[in-house]
Amino acid sequence: MKYCFGVDIGGTTVKLGLLGTEGDIIDKWEIISHTDNEGAAVLPDIADAIEKKLAEHHIEKENVIGIGVGVPAPVTEDGIVNGSVNLGWKYKKVRKELEALTGLKVKVGNDANVAALGEMWKGGGSGEKNMVMVTLGTGVGGGVIINGKVLTGAHGAGGEIGHICVNYSETETCGCGKRGCLEQYASATGIVRLAKQKLKSTDKQTLLKEEKVTAKDVFDAVKEGDEVAKEIAIAFGEYLGCGLANLAAVTDPSVIVLGGGVSKAGDVLLSFIEKPYKEHAFFANKEVRFVLATLGNDAGICGAAKLIIDEVC
Repeated sequence: MKYCFGVDIGGTTVKLGLLGTEGDIIDKWEIISHTDNEGAAVLPDIADAIEKKLAEHHIEKENVIGIGVGVPAPVTEDGIVNGSVNLGWKYKKVRKELEALTGLKVKVGNDANVAALGEMWKGGGSGEKNMVMVTLGTGVGGGVIINGKVLTGAHGAGGEIGHICVNYSETETCGCGKRGCLEQYASATGIVRLAKQKLKSTDKQTLLKEEKVTAKDVFDAVKEGDEVAKEIAIAFGEYLGCGLANLAAVTDPSVIVLGGGVSKAGDVLLSFIEKPYKEHAFFANKEVRFVLATLGNDAGICGAAKLIIDEVC
């Protein structure tokens, strides 16, 4: 039997998985991301964790096809990261360094792109080859897959969905330094921002409290029939639906998968996005399926494993 490792590097923890080449997860675990000293220990810690797991399962290295890695930053085709704030990295030859540390072949990708690959392989997009995944968390991330391959781009920044401009009149600045980015309206923090703006301007009765409202509160209130919460969700959906319609005109996906913390609101989320999407979409893109991600925290390790499997096999 042949094996591979999927590694999903985050700013707090690194998730690792030992998988068979058919995608069965044999073992999964986490280690702490030591990001001090410009993240110098991150890759050596991963290498050490992999060595220990090989010993634990009595697996010889010749039976391991390699290691796939997801990193929270743009990544070049050569596995180079030109800075990752979450990890403290500046310029990092991730592929080359981890290959030297482990003696195994390594393939590296952006974490959101890798998660999209995982959902296409074993999750919500299973069976499809043309897919967009949107992760709605603290920010808005995403991945674009065309003909089964992740769209990386010239600078490793393909799929940065959160920074599509959806409001040219915005005066407040996004974390990226620009204005009107999708992330300002469709992330968990963006939904809170929309909620606070709405609560300041309405005198309608609502379950929401301006001083402590969360994205979860908004969709919980929607489920209770709260009209103000519904207006907030409609605004959120208009921005996201319109942004995805623009993206679909370029990428022509068959399915759009929604993941991240906000997606835990469940199916109620989909109707607010699908309606404006269809209103704005090019006629050839209207029949896209919207589905929720199913892999949860396993998307990153599954996608990373798929990354190296596609490279080697």
